[in-house]
Amino acid sequence: MNTLTLLPFIVLIAAMFLMTRSAKKKQQQAANMRNELQPGSGVRTIGGMYATVKEVNEDTVLLDAGPGVELLFAKNAIGAVLTDDEYNRIVHGIEHDLKSDVVPDDASSLTESDEPAADAAAASDDKAVDLGKKDADDEQADKAESAEAKADDEPKKTDGDSDAK
Repeated sequence: MNTLTLLPFIVLIAAMFLMTRSAKKKQQQAANMRNELQPGSGVRTIGGMYATVKEVNEDTVLLDAGPGVELLFAKNAIGAVLTDDEYNRIVHGIEHDLKSDVVPDDASSLTESDEPAADAAAASDDKAVDLGKKDADDEQADKAESAEAKADDEPKKTDGDSDAK
């Protein structure tokens, strides 16, 4: 057989191999995560419920979903094991000090001053800054000037009846 006719089959087999390999890796990571569950860990089930692990058995997990609410789940139903900070933020609304983690939206928050009133007064005394925007009248005048300059630079075209010989 010609190698050119075998090429599509080889590419198809290679693509299938790569897809199954990545799926197996994800399954293995999920299994490792579920096997490392410990009592006290915060988890999210595949249904979206947040709870704390109370007891871990071979195939099941006992979750504490609230005061007096204990639920028995299969280990396969655990979607993610959360960090303590993430679990507290989602379930209890407790935020840790995020000031060191957050990037400011604008440059004004990068420089903190002790006198915000003085900064506001100084900012209001500044003159308007030209940001390069032009009015519509100015733009039309600029276009007209550039068209005239361009017309002066170009040689005049004639219909061939010139007096110069």
